Amino acid sequence: MRVAGSSFLGSLADQLNQLQAQQYHLQSQIASGLRVQAPEDDPAAMQTALNLEAEGDRVTQYSQTISTLLDKATASYSSISSLKTISDRAQEIATQADGTNSPTDLKTFATEVTQLIKTAVQEMNSQSNGQYLFGGTASGQPPFVMTTDASGNVTSVTYQGNTGAAQNEIAEQTTVSADMVGANTSGSGPRGLITDSRSGADFFNHLISLQNDLQSGDTNAVTNTDLPALGQDSDNIIYQIADNGALQTQLNTAASQAQSRTQSLQKSISNVSGVDMAQTLTQLSEAQNAYQAAIQSSVGVLQMQGTLLNYL
Repeated sequence: MRVAGSSFLGSLADQLNQLQAQQYHLQSQIASGLRVQAPEDDPAAMQTALNLEAEGDRVTQYSQTISTLLDKATASYSSISSLKTISDRAQEIATQADGTNSPTDLKTFATEVTQLIKTAVQEMNSQSNGQYLFGGTASGQPPFVMTTDASGNVTSVTYQGNTGAAQNEIAEQTTVSADMVGANTSGSGPRGLITDSRSGADFFNHLISLQNDLQSGDTNAVTNTDLPALGQDSDNIIYQIADNGALQTQLNTAASQAQSRTQSLQKSISNVSGVDMAQTLTQLSEAQNAYQAAIQSSVGVLQMQGTLLNYL
């Protein structure tokens, strides 16, 4: 039986191309570590891997949100802690300023209270990542504006933030807010840090009253009005510290869960689409051997055809 040379050469080329393509495919799997690189490799596995990767992207977004919120909560905690120190000192002054103090002593206390107010305003105008912390969602401007008289005494501190608190998703169907409201007199919504009608807190106005009463020597007002009012402010600040601590705990827990989920998803993706390195290396070796054998076989056949042609 006679076999046409062109038919043999075409068949040989097809076989070599297939073996070479198989080698390239196996080499690509080894280099990437992925068994499934295209839908045709394994359609079901590819769809599963894509779903897992999509979930991984969501978890990554959760992790980034959690990190941002933790930065904000940590910065807020620092300022609230400083505010508590100011509150404690104001109460100490109000307790010490009784009828045994001289007018000079009372004015010295008043000067210190003035400085406490100014320091508190600075703390309440703190920022994190360029955003003001205590103005609710109005984070683009200082939430508190202070006014002083010619002598440097504080006459008012005005809130120019809002009572909004943006909710941020940190896990599936779980949202939290790290926005803090400086003042809220509406009776609903987030509790105000400085002023809150529900708790009776009005820290800056209470400090200004203490400052003025000390300057005028009205120790009766200091003891019977200012000191109890400052106690309400202190209770409100303690509440805010506890609330912030609970938020940080929740965020740290969510961060840990997101990290664990990310690791689990990566393992699942590897199981679905990852390559079995030992098996693939064996397959590559077999494909390379088959390729070399095909070449050697074709060389022998071609040499034999050449001998026959010469004979003829």
